[in-house]
Amino acid sequence: MGLDVAGFHAEAEAAYIWLAANQNPDGSWFAGYHETGPSDRALDANFTAYIAVGLALHTRLHGETLAVQLWPTLERAIGFVRRLQRPTGEITWRVGSKIALLTGNCSIHHAVRLASALATALGRPRPAWDDTANRLRLAISCPGLFEPKPHSMDWYYPVLGSVFPETALAADWDRFVVPGLGVRCVHDQPWVTGGETSELALTLATRGRLAEATTLLRQVERLRHADGSFWTGYQFEDRVLWPQERTTWTAGAYLLAEAAVAGNPAVHAIFGETGI
Repeated sequence: MGLDVAGFHAEAEAAYIWLAANQNPDGSWFAGYHETGPSDRALDANFTAYIAVGLALHTRLHGETLAVQLWPTLERAIGFVRRLQRPTGEITWRVGSKIALLTGNCSIHHAVRLASALATALGRPRPAWDDTANRLRLAISCPGLFEPKPHSMDWYYPVLGSVFPETALAADWDRFVVPGLGVRCVHDQPWVTGGETSELALTLATRGRLAEATTLLRQVERLRHADGSFWTGYQFEDRVLWPQERTTWTAGAYLLAEAAVAGNPAVHAIFGETGI
């Protein structure tokens, strides 16, 4: 998605075609790959669902051709995710796990909503997908169904995933946002991260809070390396960059947030209040 909004459309399309070529028969993908093959054979629901968000954005930018081509891929992916939904509505983290994660379920809610909207746009409506998303939304509103985590993602993802309104951010704002530095990854650690800061900026920008989103993106710049990439985070008590890694997901989140601040209509449509 970061490649797409940055103008690297052929490269983005190649990534989706790679996903289609490497999808498992049950509709999933492995959690990690090296050039030679899978490096982590766990089967995660959130990773698998997220192709819907990418295809929805690509369709907004370039039309339906790729979505039509990858329709069987999308349908198998959503089928895999739906099979992991419990009677109480939440979706387990991965195959073989009894744990359900709040951030992951909010992301899946967003993905399944977009998958359903895309299916309707292609003339292939899937009302059962809406039922999955509705049951999941109700589950997210119920305390006690999810593994507790101290991460800021559990704070802003219910908003980014179009489950809770933007006003829900107010309750824990001071717990996670460090003025002048960015967003903590974990509420009790002196560590701000570029990915979380960018994702909150994306959330804010697509809900009309452009000034705050712009401020957060400026704070991510302290993490920028000379080659254009970003360090993962900054430990502000020790005043050190940590860990010593520069990740593509941080760069991707930054590119999406930057596009949102710039008013990219496709990004606003996909990540806005309704997420459709």
